[in-house]
Amino acid sequence: MSANPKKLAKTLGKRGPHRVLRGDLALAGQPGVVYTPESGYNLPAVAFGHDWMTSVARYSKTFEHLASWGIVVAAPDSERGLVPSHRGLAADLRATLDICVGVRLGPGNISVQPSKVAFAGHGMGASAAVLAARSRDVGAVAALFPARTAPPAESVAAQLDAPGLVVSGMGEDAGDSEPRAIARAWHGDVVLRQVDGGTSSQFVEGLRVVSALGVPGKDRAVQRTTRALLTGFLLYHLAGDNAYEPFADDSELPGTTVVDPDAEQDSGSTDAKSLLAHSSQLLGRK
Repeated sequence: MSANPKKLAKTLGKRGPHRVLRGDLALAGQPGVVYTPESGYNLPAVAFGHDWMTSVARYSKTFEHLASWGIVVAAPDSERGLVPSHRGLAADLRATLDICVGVRLGPGNISVQPSKVAFAGHGMGASAAVLAARSRDVGAVAALFPARTAPPAESVAAQLDAPGLVVSGMGEDAGDSEPRAIARAWHGDVVLRQVDGGTSSQFVEGLRVVSALGVPGKDRAVQRTTRALLTGFLLYHLAGDNAYEPFADDSELPGTTVVDPDAEQDSGSTDAKSLLAHSSQLLGRK
């Protein structure tokens, strides 16, 4: 009997059983960070792209979380300027994944299986992850709250056979928004999930103005839910653990809603905060 999806989601919202090591990608010629389980051979790995003008340090708990579940995660800390190159970040994601596969990590007792790799990212980095997958075969791609890039990520998604997970926030899956457009265009299997009550900015770790005013708990809930979605999706597609199949299909999971990207939506449901956040991403187009 398969495990209850709600129980799986609750479990994956917590840290896994592995101790975590942190390393510096700059030692291999790429500015950034790498997090790994303490040991293991032929591990799955994911290269993670950051949002616009956001340091990879703002995702440290997410990286620790993935590594605690046995997944190597590496993140380039490049293209952080006001007008970044989206193609440049995609190229750095590919280079980062090559480092994970080609270099023995940690004290020499950690290696990555070349067939168990993925791209993922948040905001600008989510769409850059899609762009990166055009030029490299991967086992999965996860786009968390994707933002507009040049070229558009949806034009590349139409060419991808790798299974995809697209995560949106409240009001971010309406009309022709980026999450919906990417999911609609995806050539292979894809799931579009909305994090109920969440927004893209809440996934970033660290003190925000709203949190400072006394409501930080909502951020933690969004981070916990999104981490569970990403972890389960990667464990299913990269580690081959069928117990996590509900994270790769349209199963009901707590705190989320599966969205049909082809269904008609009222674009007027996008709230002002989502529009403002989306508009800020356009400054990063190049």
